[in-house]
Amino acid sequence: MKGKANVMMNLLEEAIIYATIMHQGKVRKFGETPFILHPMEVAHILSTMTEDQEVITAGILHDIVENTDGTLEEIHKRFGDRVAFLVSNTSENEYPGLDPSETWLRRKEESLLVLKNSRDIGVQMLWLADQLANIRTLAVAYAEYGDNVWQALNQVDPSKQCWFYRSIAECVELSLNKTGAFKELIKHINFIWPGTFEAEKTRYRKYKEISLDGCKQIGSGAKGEVYRYNDELVIKVYNQFNTYRDVEHEISYSRRAFVLGVPTAISFGIVSVGDRYGAMYELVDTDTMSVYLAKAPSQVDAYAKIMANLARTVHGIEVTPEDGFPDVKEKLRSNVRRGISYRDPDLAQKCMKLIDSLPDTNTLLHGDFHTGNVFLQDGEPVLIDMDKVTRGHPIVELGDMYMYYVVLGDEDPSVIENFMGFSYETSIMFFRRFLRFYLDTEDEARLDEVTEKASMLSYIRMIRKIWGGGKMNDAAQKRISRYMDIVAELADRLDTLAF
Repeated sequence: MKGKANVMMNLLEEAIIYATIMHQGKVRKFGETPFILHPMEVAHILSTMTEDQEVITAGILHDIVENTDGTLEEIHKRFGDRVAFLVSNTSENEYPGLDPSETWLRRKEESLLVLKNSRDIGVQMLWLADQLANIRTLAVAYAEYGDNVWQALNQVDPSKQCWFYRSIAECVELSLNKTGAFKELIKHINFIWPGTFEAEKTRYRKYKEISLDGCKQIGSGAKGEVYRYNDELVIKVYNQFNTYRDVEHEISYSRRAFVLGVPTAISFGIVSVGDRYGAMYELVDTDTMSVYLAKAPSQVDAYAKIMANLARTVHGIEVTPEDGFPDVKEKLRSNVRRGISYRDPDLAQKCMKLIDSLPDTNTLLHGDFHTGNVFLQDGEPVLIDMDKVTRGHPIVELGDMYMYYVVLGDEDPSVIENFMGFSYETSIMFFRRFLRFYLDTEDEARLDEVTEKASMLSYIRMIRKIWGGGKMNDAAQKRISRYMDIVAELADRLDTLAF
C-alpha cells in the first residue's frame, strides 16, 4: 500500500514540475499573478472533493493543451489514459486565426455539451474546481472594479458570462451539490449576479432518492422516460442533458399552461433516480398515444383526429408576454444562426427575412408536440413535456411535427421506429392525416402548401441539430448539404411562411 501511495505521489510531483515548466512566464488576466497558481488552486479544490490522485493530477495539467505547446499525446504518454481523458474533457476546441471574442459563445456551447454528455464524476469535479477557481478571481475583481471588469474578458456581455457559470452549476448539481466547492460556486455566482440561484443551494440539501427497479416503462422521448411507479404514481426520469433548473422550469411552465386551459399533468415533487432527476406525477392507468398507435396502426385516422383537436385547443389559447412564454421567433433565428449561417450567410439572410415576416401572434405553442408526449387517460389527451412552451405562429409547431414524423426517418426509417414505436410508413401517414384534420380541409393543394412551409422550418432545425452534434463525419456533411439545397430552393420560391 505504501508503495502505491509513493507511486501516486510521484505522479503528482511530476505533474507539478511539468506544469510549472510549461506555464513558465505566463500570467493570469487579473492581478498579473503567475499562471501556475491557477492549476495548483484547481488541484487543491479537487483535493477537498476526492482522494483520486489521477483526478487531482488532471487538475494540475488541465490547461496544458489550451495554453501551452503541450499536447494530449504527451500527457497520455507521461501520465496515463485516465489523466489524458480527464484533461481532454476540459480542453476547448481551437479556432486558429479567429478573434477569441468572436468564438467565445461557440467554444463555451461546445464545451458544455461535453460536460452534459459526461457521467464521469472525475470530469464533473474537474469542471467544478476549474470554474470555482476562475470565479473566485472574477469575484475579487468584480468587487473592486464593478461592471468595468467585463471589458478585460473575451466576452463583455455579463449575461452570457452568467449563463456559462450557471450552466456549469446546473450540470454538476445532482452529483456534487453536497460539496463545499459547489456551495462556494453558487455563493460567488449570486454575489456577481444576485438572485441567480436560491440561497438554499448554498446549504446542505439531499433529494429524495427512489429506485425504479421492476417498474414498467410506459413512455419515452428526447428528454427521458416515463415509468409507472405504483397504481397512482408516475415518475418521469430526465436524461443527463437535463439539470435541476430544467426540471423546475418544466414544472413551472406546466402550471402556467394548466391555468390557461391546456390539458396537462402537474408534477408535485422532484426526486433523484440514480444519477438523474425525476419528477413525480399523479396519473391513473394510462399510456402514450404512440403506444396506442403502435398497437393499432389501422386506427391512424382516429388518433390523428385526437391530436389535431388537441393542437387546435392549444393553439386556440392567446397569451401575452407577461405570461412568461418566450417568442418562438428567437428560437427560429437561433436555428439559422447556429446552422445555416456557418455555411451560407446569404441563405441565412433569406431565411431570417422569412422568419421576421411571420405575423407577431401570441398563440400558445407546445414546442414538442408529438404522440410520445401525449397520454390518453380515459380517452382524453393529456400533454407532458411543457418546458419548450412558446408563443407565436402555429406553422412553427407544424414544422417541428414534420421533423418528428418525416425528416428524422428520411435516411434511416428505424430512427422513427425507435423514437415513435411505430413504422415510418405509419408516421408519414399520421402527419398527413393530422394536417388534414387540423386544417379541416380535403384540398390537396392546400395541404401541400402548408406542408412545404412546415418542411422548410423542419430542415432549418435539422441543419442546426446535426451541426450541434459535435464533429461531423462524411454522412453528416452530405446530409447537411442536401438539406441546405432544399432550404435554398424553398427560400427562393416562398414569399411567406404563414398560412
